Amino acid sequence: MKINDGNQLNKSNPDKIKERRKTVLNWVVLNFGILLIAVGIHFFKAPNNFATGGVSGISIILTKYVTKSVPFITQPVINLIINAILIIIGFIFLGKGCTFKTAYCSIMYTVEMYAMQWILQALGIELNAQNTLTSHKFLEFVYAMLLTGIGSAILFNCNASSGGTDIIALIIKKYAKINIGKALFVTDLLIASSTFIIFDTATGLFSVLGLFFKAFLVDSVIESIGKSKLVTIITANEELIAPFIIEGMHRSFTSYKAKGGYSGEEKTIMITVCNRKEAYRLKAKIRQTDPAAFVILTDTNEILGKGFRPGF
Repeated sequence: MKINDGNQLNKSNPDKIKERRKTVLNWVVLNFGILLIAVGIHFFKAPNNFATGGVSGISIILTKYVTKSVPFITQPVINLIINAILIIIGFIFLGKGCTFKTAYCSIMYTVEMYAMQWILQALGIELNAQNTLTSHKFLEFVYAMLLTGIGSAILFNCNASSGGTDIIALIIKKYAKINIGKALFVTDLLIASSTFIIFDTATGLFSVLGLFFKAFLVDSVIESIGKSKLVTIITANEELIAPFIIEGMHRSFTSYKAKGGYSGEEKTIMITVCNRKEAYRLKAKIRQTDPAAFVILTDTNEILGKGFRPGF
């Protein structure tokens, strides 16, 4: 019994190591997403008053009025205050797991924006509506949307958000069962539309365009990041393929017997789900060991369950 327990423990160690690596990678990717959002807001969105929604949009609007009266209450401070309120709401409706990551993201990207502001001040540079990073407003708009949109999608894929209306979007998604892009569109439309009155027509048009751009971009990036492969294998030699799926890929599969409609031969249909890299390895292995097998690879946008993403 002791030997068996030891063997079982040794077999579980690779899974634990793999899980730890996956956790570390998840946090690295999460912080990369935070950095993209911070850069997009501080260097491109805020100086141009692109209030495309979210707490960053609200804070950009409020900065126009508040900072003039109280100089030390800057856009990052307003951003942090609003996020703190919404994080409490998120804790109530989404639970502590998602809320912890969201709180971390909110604090980190506020700190990063402060750091960027301090560095620019040390260099004697001040970014505002009269002094933007470049003289090309459309170019800055594109970078603002790309950086913040991709950053938000990365955070959503890590089961977190940058805070603010993203929290409201996650709540709507949880209870209304609509995709995140549409949820963000609903919560941010009013904010973007207000820029017509508060700033000018050009800024308003950019803000509304950015709202549409971000909604579609977030959904597209999330689908691209989470894309996996559903592999269906029709074979007469299950025993040649099964060991590679289980031992080589550390995946499992479902199989059942079937009969060919034309040949009448007994076949086994094997179904497994894996990432794209594993799918191409599996395809190459099948080609090598069982050239007569019939293989179907199908793109999947979201896989929920053990070994992929928890979603139930």
